[in-house]
Amino acid sequence: MELIQEWLSKSPLVSFTILLLVIFTIPPWFEKLRLPGLVGLLVAGVVLGGSGLNLISSDSETMQLLSDIGKIYLMFVAGLEIDLQQFRQNKNRSLAFGFFTFAIPLIIGNLVGLTFGFGVNASILIGSLFASHTLLGYPIVQRLGLVDAESVIVTIGATIFTDISALLVLAICVSINAGEFSVYSLSIQLGFLAIYSALILFGFAKAGKEYFRRTGDEESNQFLFILLVVFIASVGAQIINIDKIVGAFLAGLAINEVVGKSPVKEKVEFVGSVLFIPFFFIDMGLLLDLPAFAESLTTSLALTVAIVLGLIVSKFLAALLTKLLYRYNWNETMVMWSLSLPQVAATLAAALVGYQVGLLTKAVFNGVIVLMLVTAILGPMLTAKFAPKLPQTQPKLDNKKSLLWWEERQEGTEIITNEFNVIVPVSNPQTERDLIEMAALVASHELGKIVPLSVAENRGNLDDPELVISLQHCRQLLKKATEISAEFNVEAKPILRIADDVAQGITLLAREEDASLIVMGWSEEIDLRSRLFGNVIDRVLWASHCPVAVLRLLKEPIDLTQILVPVKNLTPQTVRTVRFAQLLADTNQGKVTVLHVCPPQTSLAQITAIETEFSKFLNTEVKVISHDNVPTVILREAETTDAIVMRSQRRRTAVGLAVSDVTTEVINSLQTSLILFGEPHSNLGKGD
Repeated sequence: MELIQEWLSKSPLVSFTILLLVIFTIPPWFEKLRLPGLVGLLVAGVVLGGSGLNLISSDSETMQLLSDIGKIYLMFVAGLEIDLQQFRQNKNRSLAFGFFTFAIPLIIGNLVGLTFGFGVNASILIGSLFASHTLLGYPIVQRLGLVDAESVIVTIGATIFTDISALLVLAICVSINAGEFSVYSLSIQLGFLAIYSALILFGFAKAGKEYFRRTGDEESNQFLFILLVVFIASVGAQIINIDKIVGAFLAGLAINEVVGKSPVKEKVEFVGSVLFIPFFFIDMGLLLDLPAFAESLTTSLALTVAIVLGLIVSKFLAALLTKLLYRYNWNETMVMWSLSLPQVAATLAAALVGYQVGLLTKAVFNGVIVLMLVTAILGPMLTAKFAPKLPQTQPKLDNKKSLLWWEERQEGTEIITNEFNVIVPVSNPQTERDLIEMAALVASHELGKIVPLSVAENRGNLDDPELVISLQHCRQLLKKATEISAEFNVEAKPILRIADDVAQGITLLAREEDASLIVMGWSEEIDLRSRLFGNVIDRVLWASHCPVAVLRLLKEPIDLTQILVPVKNLTPQTVRTVRFAQLLADTNQGKVTVLHVCPPQTSLAQITAIETEFSKFLNTEVKVISHDNVPTVILREAETTDAIVMRSQRRRTAVGLAVSDVTTEVINSLQTSLILFGEPHSNLGKGD
């Protein structure tokens, strides 16, 4: 048995396979228990390490490399996900709360360290661990439609200040620990740090914008460019004697606005969240010595309690001071406190660095693990309790452009809408009729025309026999499309294209024809290329200048009279989705019902207010239901409808199309017709 364990622990391939198996299986189990998936990864690390089966060692070169990459990736994504636009909206208040929620925990953490006999440098580092925070509760306020609430925006903005400041303190503490301390050496270190930060934040941002401008839609090269930037920044940080996670975080901030909400950002985060970042959390578990952990909770119980209580109290005091300064009410204050409470990303990464360089003891490291577990559970619980008590934010829907998606231009006092053209890519004879019929109904309602498009894909020579066959097939499809259009008395302009990329052929034609809408059929393409680079629908959605309607119909379009539109928040994007559903319903003399699912703790008065607000802007029947399982409610309500229209989101599913987690679950179980309405990238906003 010992020989087998030794062989397993020394085989990089076996270790990597075990790690992948853990990442694949463990987090979903813990999430079913209402615990964060990262807790499961920590537990798995303990089980696989020296305190358990001893299959993987944290000291192995393989694990050290994977953990370092995960740590770098974690901090890079933390910088990448910060919303700089929201920070600018309430910059002064964000900086004020950021200062309070950094300085007060820093002081209290420093006092905790000094009280328990740590040196000044180590005590300051302990204080910096208290100062940062991770927005684990953000998905809760997002679901409630409160991302535009001032208290939420201020807390998100404060994250920038706290994370940067905490990492800079870490960098200084580690550099002081590495050599003899003097005012001169500290000044030199701070000078290097200032120059380095400027080069990363401004130099990489400018280089990134130029590179993205030149490469256009070359996502694979852009992805590699981002990875190169991250690791150059990390190596540069080590050269000037600061920790690599500081460089990774600054790189995330530098690239933040370069990638925006592009598909490249999604791929970067996808690779990190499913692969590299979990390695870091597993390594944290490998470092945990259970006997020593249990002993520290007994012999060093006072230190652990001081760390946990010190953090909780200091974060509350910061929120309280902000309340007194800006006169926030108690619900807003509690939301700010709860959002700033969880200590995960920067805290764990900095604690590991401090432990590895010898600044922090095993007892402190174990105390930080306990702190992470407590705050990762307590913070979201408090957010879920107090966030629903915040008033709904007023949506900005004060102009006609909010109600339409097609392009308009202003001439004098009249608004002139461009001709309504619907592009219909056809490739499958079995779904062609439904697509043309849907497009014809919409175009007829708007007095427009449809443009059936068939793209013959060609990656070789133009005299390739396969291309000749493909062209014949395309012409047959276009002939049939023209015949179907004539049945509905709608003008059709069939177009045949040869292209080496089908998605690009569709989007270029849509732009050339000033299309108002693209209608496409559902795709079940789930091969590796689709997962990494998206299928045709996904790439069309990202590149198109106009909305894309993706159909999975169980009835003919003309029979879709009862339409359900689930909405999360009241935003311009929501309104445009409902307008599309109403346009479809009008063609069939049908009816649209808007469904909003709110948390169970929502009061009757709040439900009534939501219904009133939604009805005011959407001009249709609104049904608000309080429930803790959104997909269950949507599926139940969909049983009595002919079709459901849902807005796509910027997340990838198994079929490649970018939709939200709720939409994914609904899609997998839905027994009625489905239409996914995806807006072009330029129209996407935050709140939905």
